[in-house]
Amino acid sequence: MEWLMDPSIWVGLLTLVFLEIVLGIDNLIFIAILADKLPPHQRDKARLIGLSLAMAMRLGLLTIVSWLVTLTTPLFSLASFSFSGRDLILLIGGLFLLFKATVELHERIEGVTHVQSGNKVYAGFAAVVAQIVVLDAVFSLDAVITAVGMVEELWVMMAAVVISIGVMILASKPLTRFVNAHPTVVVLCLSFLLMIGLSLIAEGLGFHIPKGYLYAAIGFSVLIETLNQFARRNFLKNEARLPFRERTADTVLRMLGNRRQTAHGPVPDEAPDQEQGEQDAFAVEERNMVSGVLTLADRSIRSIMTPRAEMSWVNLEQDAATVLEQLRETPHNQLPVCRGDVDRVLGVARTKDLIGALLLHERIDEADATLLRKPIYLADTAGVLRAMDTLKRARGQLVLVADEYGVVQGLLTPIDLLEAIAGEFPDEDEQPAIRVQGPGRWEADGSADLHLLEQMLDTGSLVDPDAEYSSLAGFLLARFETMPAAGQAIETDGLRFEVLEVEDRRILRVAILRLDPQAGEAAP
Repeated sequence: MEWLMDPSIWVGLLTLVFLEIVLGIDNLIFIAILADKLPPHQRDKARLIGLSLAMAMRLGLLTIVSWLVTLTTPLFSLASFSFSGRDLILLIGGLFLLFKATVELHERIEGVTHVQSGNKVYAGFAAVVAQIVVLDAVFSLDAVITAVGMVEELWVMMAAVVISIGVMILASKPLTRFVNAHPTVVVLCLSFLLMIGLSLIAEGLGFHIPKGYLYAAIGFSVLIETLNQFARRNFLKNEARLPFRERTADTVLRMLGNRRQTAHGPVPDEAPDQEQGEQDAFAVEERNMVSGVLTLADRSIRSIMTPRAEMSWVNLEQDAATVLEQLRETPHNQLPVCRGDVDRVLGVARTKDLIGALLLHERIDEADATLLRKPIYLADTAGVLRAMDTLKRARGQLVLVADEYGVVQGLLTPIDLLEAIAGEFPDEDEQPAIRVQGPGRWEADGSADLHLLEQMLDTGSLVDPDAEYSSLAGFLLARFETMPAAGQAIETDGLRFEVLEVEDRRILRVAILRLDPQAGEAAP
């Protein structure tokens, strides 16, 4: 009973059982494919017979191969090497394992998969069992040679085969699911085959490699892979805490070739060649439009509306000539009509109707319900999707955005939603809020939308989902923590923001410069 106290016996047995199970997965999968050609009530029986035959086949081959490796009488010599029957078996077996492992690794690295045929015509039971027998003979070779290369005792090899086949019979489906869900485990075991194959070739050439070296290498690799699986599981758990829609958006953007940094950190460049191909397939404008759609629900109304300071509105306290001149010059087809202040809204009217009323009656009748339509208000805390629904029901009328105190903060039109997706559509009296000045140089208005600015600058460090601001001016005020003067600048994420013009406690214009990340200086 000395073997009970020999740790190398137990280490070899456990390692061999693990390898036999993994090496038998392919056999198990193909047996399942063949069994699927039978009627449903015969499949479990065929699977059981197939695995039992696999065990018998391996035990028989083990007995034969174990006998062959005892043939140590030299048969012939080549240079300084003499070869016996044992040496030839070890050499042939080692070369077979190298070939087998190399082919399998190549298929897995290249992504080659074995697809089951769609033919559902049921075959005869005897024909399927015959195919399983042939299949078992082929798939047993690598398992038997691996056993011979791992341990020296025949009974340990047979015990490992019986245990592994028993485990596969009892837990065939969970094992298959586990291996399919963890492809790195299979790659690791195939690398073990390469190592065992080299060990067999060395043995066949007369160079003895202690089995303890193999056990130590395999044990260390299994430990590293276990830590890797734990790390991957924790990563998936942390990723699952993110909203599903956000994870979907990040995935779609990566598919489109968007390499910008997300709110949760930079996206790793795992497949640069594939990403470059995707970038060639999708233009920057297309990627930005998809990004606008996927992030639309996360945005606040304040980030897409026309702010109060940029609103055009009609003041009834002005004389008719002044109002008429304003209406002739405005590019907008609707305007809020107010008295004295934008918070005292009387209604919303079409520009052409206001012009007609002034030309015919030289005044605007605020009691005329056909001229002034009742304004539609929306809280500034509402989401963009709610605003979209409100605009659909507004029948073409603009929507006023007010805060909790009833103060008008801005207005919203369908064109504002379109700009949030596709970028700016400046009116005749406007210029783009972000203007390219040269390579790595931009000039932007303080009111420029941060989401659009992120797309233009190809960065992901400007928008803070928890911040209350949505414009470039708000971003800079949060960084300066005071009203900056013209000429003041800050640097962040490889970009330099310099305030060019300030007026009435408002940041009007900002110069943006991309910095050289290597030298920390402005890029030419």
